Formats: sequence, C-alpha cells, structure tokens
Amino acid sequence: QVQLVESGGGLVQAGGSLRLSCALSGRTFSGFNMGWFRQAPGKEREFVAAVSRSRSSTYYADSVKGRFTISRDNAKNTVYLQMNSLKPEDTAVYYCAADASSYITYSIDDYDYWGQGTQVTVSS
Repeated sequence: QVQLVESGGGLVQAGGSLRLSCALSGRTFSGFNMGWFRQAPGKEREFVAAVSRSRSSTYYADSVKGRFTISRDNAKNTVYLQMNSLKPEDTAVYYCAADASSYITYSIDDYDYWGQGTQVTVSS
C-alpha cells in the first residue's frame, strides 16, 4: 500500500521561504511522477508543480513559477518543494501526490495516491 507523508509546513512571514518534503513508501518511488497541489480555505484544490520520474521534466503553475522549485531524490524516496518569496496568497494546505501513468500531468484526477497535507501559512 502506497503511503505519502508530507512535512515542513509552518508559519512564515511574507517574503520568507519554506521547504516541504514528501516521503513515499510501499512502492518503488522511481515508478511515479510526483506532484504538489494546494487548497486554500473555500477554494478548490489546485496544481502547484510536478516532476517526472527521471527528473527530466518539471511543470509549474503560473502563480508559482520563478518562486517555487520541485525536486526529487529517488535514493531517498522523497520529493521536495522549495518555496521562496512567499506571499499571503500562498497560504493553503499543501498536498503531495503520486501518479503512476506514463506521462507527467497537472490534472488532479490523474493522480493515484495522496498525502494527508501540511499547512502553510504566510503572514503579511
């Protein structure tokens, strides 16, 4: 059974940085494309970033491009989201997700496994 566990969330001032981590267990990590999504109060869950199995491809939402960086360490079964220049509108619960399909995707419906989420709060 695949399990995803996020960590690294917290409270930070605007302009600050956080790094989220997500560890996968139960299956071979390198068999999954990995993504980060977020959900703010009263809003739908939205795509943030994704990285392919081989780390050769990454995709970002326009709202985070240039500020966030997704990366993965296949030896540690972990995907990361480095978040810089944080803004109050980045406040949300952040979820990592694993996708077993053969192509990288930003669609929520394509992801097979989800973590429990970690809260990120950016104060102004």
